Amino acid sequence: MKIKKLSAFIFSGLITGLAVSASYAQAPDKADDPLMKTYRETPPKINDLVHTKLDVSFDYKKRYMYGKEWVTLRPHFYATDTLRLDAKGMDLKNISVVKNGKNIPLKFKYDDSLTVAIQLDKVYHNNETYTIYIDYTSKPNQLKVKGSAAINDAKGLYFINPDGTEKDKPIQIWTQGETESSSAWFPTIDKPEQKTTDEISMTVPAKYVTLSNGRLASQKINGDGTRTDTWKMELPHSPYLFMMAVGDFKIYHDHWRNKEVNYYLEPKYAPYAKQIFGMTPELIEFYSKTLNYDFAWNKYAQIVVRDYVSGAMENTTATLHGDYVQETPRELLDANYDAGRSTIAHELFHQWFGDLVTCESWSNLTVNESFADFSEMLWAEHKYGKDEGDAHSYTALQNYLNSPDAKTKDLVRFHYDDKEDVFDVVTYQKGGRILNMLRNYLGDAAFFKGLNIYLKTNAFKNGEAQQLRLALEEASGRDLNWYFNQWYYGAGNPVLNISYKWNDTTKKETIYIQQTQDGQIFKLPMAVDIYAGGKKERHKIWVNDKADTLTFTVESKPDLVNVDGDKVLLCAKTDNKTLDEFVFQYFNAPLYLDRLEAINFAAAHQSDKGGQKVLIAALKDKYYGLRINAIRALHMSNDDIHNAALPVLSSLAQTDENTLVKAAAITALGKLKAQGNMDIFKQALSSQSYAVQGAALTAINLLDPKQALTLAKGFESDNKGALTQAIITVYATGGGSEQWPYVLNAFNEAGPQGKFNMVRNFADMIGHIDKPEYAQQGISALKDLGVKYKQFGVGPFVNGLLADIKTKRTKLNDDASAKAADDAIKAVNDAK
Repeated sequence: MKIKKLSAFIFSGLITGLAVSASYAQAPDKADDPLMKTYRETPPKINDLVHTKLDVSFDYKKRYMYGKEWVTLRPHFYATDTLRLDAKGMDLKNISVVKNGKNIPLKFKYDDSLTVAIQLDKVYHNNETYTIYIDYTSKPNQLKVKGSAAINDAKGLYFINPDGTEKDKPIQIWTQGETESSSAWFPTIDKPEQKTTDEISMTVPAKYVTLSNGRLASQKINGDGTRTDTWKMELPHSPYLFMMAVGDFKIYHDHWRNKEVNYYLEPKYAPYAKQIFGMTPELIEFYSKTLNYDFAWNKYAQIVVRDYVSGAMENTTATLHGDYVQETPRELLDANYDAGRSTIAHELFHQWFGDLVTCESWSNLTVNESFADFSEMLWAEHKYGKDEGDAHSYTALQNYLNSPDAKTKDLVRFHYDDKEDVFDVVTYQKGGRILNMLRNYLGDAAFFKGLNIYLKTNAFKNGEAQQLRLALEEASGRDLNWYFNQWYYGAGNPVLNISYKWNDTTKKETIYIQQTQDGQIFKLPMAVDIYAGGKKERHKIWVNDKADTLTFTVESKPDLVNVDGDKVLLCAKTDNKTLDEFVFQYFNAPLYLDRLEAINFAAAHQSDKGGQKVLIAALKDKYYGLRINAIRALHMSNDDIHNAALPVLSSLAQTDENTLVKAAAITALGKLKAQGNMDIFKQALSSQSYAVQGAALTAINLLDPKQALTLAKGFESDNKGALTQAIITVYATGGGSEQWPYVLNAFNEAGPQGKFNMVRNFADMIGHIDKPEYAQQGISALKDLGVKYKQFGVGPFVNGLLADIKTKRTKLNDDASAKAADDAIKAVNDAK
């Protein structure tokens, strides 16, 4: 599962755009929670699922699913005469054992409406199978369950716009099983350690398309305007990976080798299916070859749905995506390797790590999600180059390091408050970096051979971290207990302080590496590159202690000592290099992070010639992300920087091959408020890139707000992302009641990140707009925002905006709106 974790998702916007403390985003301390003291064992296997057959139909009006199930099981080892199934919030009408084609009713208890205890007709042994028939109704909208920051709902089965009352929203049904929500739509043993084949027959309105796991075995037209589609999954997989989807989807048929690869999209996005998902066959080939294990399933489908409760879900053979992956060609111009593209890579890797071999318990979720996170970087390296892969990995590392509570959590987690809590930056981003360090330590050949052994040994079964360790040890011949104890079964990360000393008399370079973190001391194998006399010499070293001193004989004073020469360490560090050393590093050390560190240091030393040299050179860096970093770092008030950068910025704004670089350059030029740049901005308005158009419109607004207001009107019918933000900015600063309906609609239609990106300008407009009823509409929207996301710490921030609005409305003698702002503040404060 690729999560869009709400706290991180929202606060990324607050941190970067609004400078709100990330500490607000952290969950309450659960250290004293008694549940944290409970050891989360792998659930005992009493009965094993063998085959699950479902026959279902839907009541759109009631939001019910009517189901008939035939589930075949066998005792795992010990004989038993009882069966317990997870069945959340259902009406269970009949439970019988099937004998010679007849249903013999069984006694059962369903007291908590979460699990059903069934008394079997006899004692069964593990060389016998038995089939249970269940007639039931699933009522997901009446189910009282909680979601989490990672998965914001847990009712399993979702009816989207079932009455067709929401304009421009399709009617859909889809499911979400992870973690244990499949049992909200069919009774099962809802644990990842279970594996079963399945057959699902769905009776749906004949106009709709269906999708499920495995192959479409048959379609039958019924006489009442419905159709029954039967899907068969003939290889075993876990219940949480079952899926159904129903709706008006257009199917684009692709292929990998001789297997179906299909893309299901809303009709308006269907023309862009190949542009959105077209890399999928290449991805399957790349993963199959890299792992030396071919894609195991009969087909691979991807479907995009509305109102999805997380990012995406790796249902076996049928990944379900949230609609953020669905973009037009114009949006894709600005996408590069964005969240949508990396999600496609992430979910596909799960078909090996998660679906083929599944974590045996949620405590071992790392063997699913850390691998999928790692795969995002792996694909970026292969497809877009090492800089892109390293940039993606660095962003993931920062997401982990900037989560204050993450350092207390083990990667394999046997103690947690709720299983949903394991879906976090430790399992994903930290786990992905741990795998990348292990890849670097073992080398690609041994690492990927180890993954192949792990997959072959545990295919269609379950895995845990220890089995991964054994496979990697078998491949490499190296003991890895130390590594797994440190990184998988321990918490935290190294915090390094690195300093240097050169002795010209002895020709000795000394490196002092201190680990300053609390908690465990880490063993760190790494490369140290010493650049001296026009050559680079690499030394493989180990850091083992809280304070290590390394000494090297060098013919002349090094130009640079580059600790962690491969830039793979999962650590926070203070690297005490001089400006001259960072300048040398930028021009001579090859990696993305080498150059980024130099740019960041130079950005703090722009009055020095060395800092200026790095920043101006970085404007033409080979990697677009570092060009953007350099542009944003420039202090154009410095005459030397201004004079050197201006012609480069003008060139980048007009000719750079990357639209985001163009946009960044235009933004930098716009801040200068120089009339001579107006032609560049106007020319940029004709770009197909929303990012370039948005930057240009914002720049024009700084020079000529009246002209920008007129221009913005022309973009109302076609805008996304940065251009939408720019229109809001123009209207908020220079518009009024005429523009308000557009602004309010844009705010209401935006996702969480979009709302927080535009919220300051939105609040400013509410403060000065002339019609009180419009002000009150905006106040209501802000109140809803604060209430909805209060659990993630945004309450104080939203209330600050509301307080400012109250002050402005009071000055306009608008007492009604001032009172509405007061009421909204109270509503946010009172929200749970």
